[in-house]
Amino acid sequence: MNEEELKAQQEETLDNVATSQPDEGDKAEEQPAKEMSVEDKLAAAETKVAELQDKYLRQVAEFDNYRKRTIKEKAELILNGAEKTITAILPILDDMERALKNMDKMEDVAAVKEGVELIYNKFMTVLGQNGVKVIETKEQPLDTDYHEAIAAGSTLVRVGSKIFGERIY
Repeated sequence: MNEEELKAQQEETLDNVATSQPDEGDKAEEQPAKEMSVEDKLAAAETKVAELQDKYLRQVAEFDNYRKRTIKEKAELILNGAEKTITAILPILDDMERALKNMDKMEDVAAVKEGVELIYNKFMTVLGQNGVKVIETKEQPLDTDYHEAIAAGSTLVRVGSKIFGERIY
């Protein structure tokens, strides 16, 4: 039985091979199929180019929007920063106005001096809270990379990378 089954399988295989061999008509059909595959490749490449161009344009637009948004946010930060600083200084201005009004009425110079010193200390505290700090310059050589002289007889103050004030000579 094993030999009979093997012979039957071989015959079926031979029949399958014989029917799967292409004749002249099948060869003619293969040529347009190859041409279609080239056309399909061209269409796929055009589609891919269109997709990449669309993706590129979207990326450019997204970057442009990002740039505009960051410029707007930067301007808002500058405005809000100035507003915050001015709002912090306004109470000191009120104190200074009160001190000026009361200076004429006060006869005690020590009390006036103490009031002005309190206002000065309050002002320096507000400046410190906004990133301003005094730079000690007495008895030190002028370093033009670090110091910037504005007027004689005052102190230097650093705000971020900017320095305001001057060197006492």
